[in-house]
Amino acid sequence: MPEGDTVFHTASALRDALVGKTLTRCDIRVPRYATVELCGHMVDEVLSRGKHLFIRVGPASIHSHLKMDGSWRIGQRGKPARQTHKIRIILEVGDIQALGLDLGVLEVLDREHDQDVVAHLGPDLLGADWDPKLAAANLIADPDRPIAAALLDQRVMAGVGNVYANELCFVFGRLPTSAVSTLSDPLRVATRARDMLWANRTRWNRTTTGNKRPGQELWVYGRGGEPCRRCGTPIRRAESERVTYWCPSCQR
Repeated sequence: MPEGDTVFHTASALRDALVGKTLTRCDIRVPRYATVELCGHMVDEVLSRGKHLFIRVGPASIHSHLKMDGSWRIGQRGKPARQTHKIRIILEVGDIQALGLDLGVLEVLDREHDQDVVAHLGPDLLGADWDPKLAAANLIADPDRPIAAALLDQRVMAGVGNVYANELCFVFGRLPTSAVSTLSDPLRVATRARDMLWANRTRWNRTTTGNKRPGQELWVYGRGGEPCRRCGTPIRRAESERVTYWCPSCQR
């Protein structure tokens, strides 16, 4: 599931592939931007901000958000692409091709004002503006709010998604539905959130347990019915607006 670490890593891969090179193809398969032509312009920057990604080309900024299922794939031009019906944008620089698939948001913005769309976000867990004290203050601003909901609010801190929200609740022994006011040290929660994303920013397969072996990477997320890694109690799963996982013994 794409979260802040995935977007950060994706931006790094796109940066290595595109920056400093001239676009030789720009095919945007969104009706509103289908006529946008950026060929001949150099790719100057690729930025990530929380879960948002910006590719700055000439006077424009290509803004994308992966949402639940989106991805960018980089490969050789001319290589047969899979899932072609999901491709929403094709960028090429010589023999290198970048495909944006299933992007939840794809738009072309004025480069000078592209950051306006993320001005509402809290401090970026993987950005230069990271401020743990501000993130902690944002987290406890509404003390009655459920912890998971607060963590998922990008205005609190930018980058936490559902996987990390569930994993953080487990690490701190709180139910996802527990009130923020039950957290004894919100600064420590913000700091741990940053540590988790920072540790995973350069790999596709994230781990929160510290164990990279297949099937051992996460504490509770995606493990409904399986034994808790700490106490052996079966992990529970519930689904409303978001899927949540928790250990009924370790989390109160």
